Amino acid sequence: MCHTLTIMAHSAAVDVRLGAQGRLVLPASLRRALSLSAGDALVARAEGPDRIVLEKHSAALARLQERFAKSRGKRDLAASLIADRRSEARRDVR
Repeated sequence: MCHTLTIMAHSAAVDVRLGAQGRLVLPASLRRALSLSAGDALVARAEGPDRIVLEKHSAALARLQERFAKSRGKRDLAASLIADRRSEARRDVR
């Protein structure tokens, strides 16, 4: 059984088929447009029930680093959790 996915790249839709073993073959035109080469690491994630997003590993890492950089330095969550646990432990001893 094959499923057809439509991939949008630079405003051009490219149909690809999901093979029986779950493999996708990205057409050469799409690989060139996205500067993908054999062996490049990609990250796949589901967005909702009907959408699959593929991105280069380096792009996914940069996106996550940017997201978490905004919270860096605001609050040390580990220290806050430890302080909460110590406070609870002191209350339990009394």
